[in-house]
Amino acid sequence: MITRCPVCRGLQVGKVGSDQYYCWNCFLEFNYNRGKFNLYEVAEDGTLIAMEKPSQIL
Repeated sequence: MITRCPVCRGLQVGKVGSDQYYCWNCFLEFNYNRGKFNLYEVAEDGTLIAMEKPSQIL
């Protein structure tokens, strides 16, 4: 079970899907697949935008 955000290491993480999590500190959704974290920004209309590069997070 994931209890910390992989970006900010915050503990305010909630489960929003079967394998999808949301961080209330940095406002990103993420999941863990094939040995790596996949990060998503939530757009205004609720769609998820994949964060491809770590530099996009900062």
